[in-house]
Amino acid sequence: MSVEVFLRHDFPGFALDVSFALPKPGVTALFGVSGSGKTTIVNAIAGTFRPREGRIVIGGRTVLDMRAGVFVPASARRAGYVFQDARLFPHMSVADNIRFGWRRAPEKASEAEIARIVDLLGLEHLLARRPRALSGGEKGRVALARALLSSPQILLLDEPLAALDAQRRAEVLPYLERLRDEAGLPMLYVSHSLEEVARLADDIVVVRDGRVVRQGSVFDVLTGLELGSLAGSSPMGAVIAAKIAAHRDDGLTELSFDGGRLLVPWQEGAAGKALRVRVRAEEIMLALEEPRAISANNVLPAQIVAVDAADPKHADIQLACGNTRFVARITPASCARLGLTAGKPVFAIVKSVTVDAAPGSG
Repeated sequence: MSVEVFLRHDFPGFALDVSFALPKPGVTALFGVSGSGKTTIVNAIAGTFRPREGRIVIGGRTVLDMRAGVFVPASARRAGYVFQDARLFPHMSVADNIRFGWRRAPEKASEAEIARIVDLLGLEHLLARRPRALSGGEKGRVALARALLSSPQILLLDEPLAALDAQRRAEVLPYLERLRDEAGLPMLYVSHSLEEVARLADDIVVVRDGRVVRQGSVFDVLTGLELGSLAGSSPMGAVIAAKIAAHRDDGLTELSFDGGRLLVPWQEGAAGKALRVRVRAEEIMLALEEPRAISANNVLPAQIVAVDAADPKHADIQLACGNTRFVARITPASCARLGLTAGKPVFAIVKSVTVDAAPGSG
């Protein structure tokens, strides 16, 4: 199911002019600094904001076309909306909260489907509770269930983890991964967290000053040196689509990717299982010669694609390892001492990696 969005609107001192598409089910991140227009875009898709100009098509159904006079109200948009603060009804139990959207859905889920969503989000033991007895992470999962049972054609998540502390975010993220893999819906995920985007999203739309300034795969966009100027965020060291190649006797798992092999702590799964690897730019060191007798398990031959040494505090070095892009963040002094320039061969020493479930891997 595809989603097409075109919006124009003038605010005092700010103009929104965006156009993008979500071509397939899965998570597309809407990313940018505060005030760039992200929530306005989500509200326009949900039907709670009417732009001066615009056209929105969800699954072939036009829900907004200002030139043609089409404006489907929010109640009929079939857009499941999950807010940052969950917005549960305090006088209702969890069971009644999640059935609130179901009662108004144009296509009501069966009892078996309700049970599947309750299980998917781990809510079985919470159904009799009231919201005041829930943690922030539990409230977020209830809000997700309520949105899913409204029979949505698109799921909109506006900073759903922003109000949670690190521990609660860590609890909710696996449920979001399961939702991504099993819901079969296009999901637009607004977040300020590059780590969340790198872990959950397939694609990303970067918005700045009311304009789409970059759109594409997270594997490419998040390792672009221009991310800082576009979105005020440092690039990721790497986001890699990998597969389990083998399990070793020394407790490590070998992963294959387009560019080589990585050794990581032992991972569940048989050979061929898809995983996603994230590396912070600060966790990559560079050497002109292949190092010997070091503790790092991963030393990858690479070639420098581009160098950004404009910041006096650090230099970002974009590398190509096969078709996979890495970014190493080092000091300007190290960059100058090694004479790093585009086209130069180097060795990337990866000190640590984070491994996540890949989309669709189960």
